[in-house]
Amino acid sequence: TITITVNPLPVVTTTTTASSICIGGNSIILASGASTYNWMPGNLNGASVIVSPISTTTYTVTGTSAAGCVNTATITITVNPFPVVTATSSSATVCAGTSVTLTGGGAATYTWDNNVMDAVSFVPTATTTYMVTGTDANGCVNTASTTVTVNPLPIVTATSSSASVCTGGS
Repeated sequence: TITITVNPLPVVTTTTTASSICIGGNSIILASGASTYNWMPGNLNGASVIVSPISTTTYTVTGTSAAGCVNTATITITVNPFPVVTATSSSATVCAGTSVTLTGGGAATYTWDNNVMDAVSFVPTATTTYMVTGTDANGCVNTASTTVTVNPLPIVTATSSSASVCTGGS
């Protein structure tokens, strides 16, 4: 007689620190349930690897048990583009003391520099380039800027040919 031991296939599972990232971001993908792991694409080895895909990618991990049995699992990392953020001004050029409103576009939320609030009017004191940071629903961030030119008020003078006149005089 001979005894043949049938070893079970490893139950390979995957998890990630971030299943959705922005272009240029990274995620840690993790595998468990086996002794050794090989990830494709990339031919990466280990139970935990850092990946920086440039487009949405499905990774397949091959897990091998101590007995040499093999099984696979997959995980997808979604890569989101940066939002196309715009910065607009109600007026590109104003006279000193005149208000303007800056508005961001192309994202979900906006943060302006120089204490400017999105879509709230204010009075700029000098010619300034304002930068807005827009964040989309995926948490991806991009920036845009707009310049508001502030022209000084003219200096007006008034003169007279005579400081005083008699009634009927010119």
